[in-house]
Amino acid sequence: MLSPRQRRYLGGLAQSMGCILTLGKAGATPELADQLERLLLQHELVKLRFGDFKESRRELAAALAERTGAELVRVIGYVAIFWRANPDPDERKIILDI
Repeated sequence: MLSPRQRRYLGGLAQSMGCILTLGKAGATPELADQLERLLLQHELVKLRFGDFKESRRELAAALAERTGAELVRVIGYVAIFWRANPDPDERKIILDI
């Protein structure tokens, strides 16, 4: 569980990032969840843009976070920010010691 301070920190880091994943007409498919899983392992912090399903974006983002074991940092507009620490401590790019 992230503290409000950690959420602000991660949100600030994500602000300068581009969206690297888009949820389109196919919806939250198992393939999209697998791709999010790979991106989290690679980058730890991932922004997902909702191209479709905008009315249910909060529910879909929460379901994707639960499915991948990630933290849903926040949903802003049509963008969701996910974070999950790399399981290997030596490979971690983002250290949350705040």
